[in-house]
Amino acid sequence: MIRSFHYVPDQGVSVIEGVADFDSLCAVENSYLWVDLCKPTDEESFVLTHDFRFHPLAIEDVISEKPRTKLDVYDRYIFLVFQVVDFIGREEGLKMGEIDLFLSRNSLVTVHYDEHRIFDYLYSRAERDERLMGRGADFLFHAVIDSIVDNYNATLDILEYEVDQVEDDVLGEPDEDTIKSIFTLRRDIVHLKRAVLPQMEVLHRLAREEFKPISKTAAVYLSDIYDHLARINDITDFHREILNSSLEVYYSSVSTKTNEIIKFLTIVTVLFLPPTFLVGLWGMNFRFMPELDWQYGYLFAGAVMVMVVVGLITFFRKKKWL
Repeated sequence: MIRSFHYVPDQGVSVIEGVADFDSLCAVENSYLWVDLCKPTDEESFVLTHDFRFHPLAIEDVISEKPRTKLDVYDRYIFLVFQVVDFIGREEGLKMGEIDLFLSRNSLVTVHYDEHRIFDYLYSRAERDERLMGRGADFLFHAVIDSIVDNYNATLDILEYEVDQVEDDVLGEPDEDTIKSIFTLRRDIVHLKRAVLPQMEVLHRLAREEFKPISKTAAVYLSDIYDHLARINDITDFHREILNSSLEVYYSSVSTKTNEIIKFLTIVTVLFLPPTFLVGLWGMNFRFMPELDWQYGYLFAGAVMVMVVVGLITFFRKKKWL
């Protein structure tokens, strides 16, 4: 599907569905064009070569759908591959997507193979707010990236909530699901950090270096996005440290429980050792055995065993082993 927005001064924004004569639209003086391709077919993808005449290597990167951030600079435009991240669930983890952006002097072409809520927001904003299109293609470029990074913040908020839940579970009654959640969240945070770090480098270039399609004013706004990514990177490091601490607490808790179980079994074993010894001693077939003809011998033997066990329990309590 192709959806386009064409801004012409004094005429406003017009919405175009499907393939159009993009060459003629770009040629309109002082106009700005945004073309968004969502899950494009081969016929729709052909406009990238025919109408916009993008470099074959850039188009190859679009078709390959490799979610790896990169920035290529050409004579007429810049090509940016940016990653978008969504948190699906604690078990499913993060979903990584790719958005390809071609920015020229008066046009922006975006390509993505996943439907995403940020584009519904941008579509609505482009139709009702002329300022999004009227300020230029570079500011529209900024708006798209800014929306992606805002979605990073939303994903980070969900991860933060999940980390807090895991931390509470560890301090409560941790189980196998707790350790599984810790490793899953650690994996998600590592993936998020892997996405953020290269994008910080790209935003730093866009904000500091001079590119023809990006004005100095727009570069300042891109610098602000870089600051947001730096903050996200710092927060991910903080959450990763929390998860590492939670993992240590979990292992400590499991070790403590194991020691308590071993301690209990050891005490039970020690308590049964004296009665077992006495029963074995009095049960041997000696010719001369004490108290064989004593009618209270059985009660006496039982009392001795009970006294030994009580004495051991008292001794353990004084030693604070119980």
